[in-house]
Amino acid sequence: MKNILSALLAVATLAFAQHAAALDVFACEPEWGALVQELGGDRVSIYVATNALQDPHRVQAKPSLLARARRASLVVCTGSELEIGWLPVVLRQSGNSAVQPDKPGYFEAANYVQKLEVPTMLDRAAGDVHAGGNPHIQTDPRNIGRVAPALAQRMAEIDPANASYYQTRYQDFAKRWDAAIQRWTAQAGPLKGAIIVAHHKSWAYLNAWLGLREIAELEPKPGVEPTAAHLEEVLALLKREPARLIIRTAYEDARASNWLAERAKIPAVALPFTVGGTDKAKDLFGLFDDTVQRLLGASK
Repeated sequence: MKNILSALLAVATLAFAQHAAALDVFACEPEWGALVQELGGDRVSIYVATNALQDPHRVQAKPSLLARARRASLVVCTGSELEIGWLPVVLRQSGNSAVQPDKPGYFEAANYVQKLEVPTMLDRAAGDVHAGGNPHIQTDPRNIGRVAPALAQRMAEIDPANASYYQTRYQDFAKRWDAAIQRWTAQAGPLKGAIIVAHHKSWAYLNAWLGLREIAELEPKPGVEPTAAHLEEVLALLKREPARLIIRTAYEDARASNWLAERAKIPAVALPFTVGGTDKAKDLFGLFDDTVQRLLGASK
């Protein structure tokens, strides 16, 4: 009996040690928290700083964020200035030297993809324009596939004891992800060439992937709320060049898109934009399953 108790105690101690040693990850957006989960399984502990109903440009550097950044071993964010309004404050005030921008514990997903809409000149009068290009890279699943191997490698660097585990999970994820991309691309074939209107410049990568043609945004300038005068201009444009649908994110106010949809006689649809944006977008696979189905359903 004593030997059995000793063995059980040893197992419990090992399990506790493995749990305590989980890689502590601070993810800025839900899509990167979901990707870390795919790659890290039960070897990671993940805190996601924002949710799908928040504009990731506009987040308060609350004490709770500082506390979680202080204990993190790895910070995973989009970059390309998406979080410039809050993340530098969080990292600086966290006092955690391991996750500062010049350290291995800081990872920017946008560094691993070809960015679109990179401005040739910067003028703040043009609105919320990002110097490094459009940061909303997660709307193209191919970009997530490009980020995944670099993120798995970085996780292995931070947590070498589990390096082979992360690599095995990455290889499994990559196979399933590549197959899913082929399926989504085939399903979305009827959308190629469709003319759309968007609330904000959130969809450059989705447009590039599916061949959508965005002719207008509801915002007069990026980051500026829609105005009555601008909506009238967009409506006049649609009379000359009809669009198939209007799209917005889960966190954007529906009033402007609904106003335009009613007058232009075209559907308006909210897309999940990130994990958690709709009931069906519970993980990365559900995110694109639902995105494609919503686009197809609205464009019929």
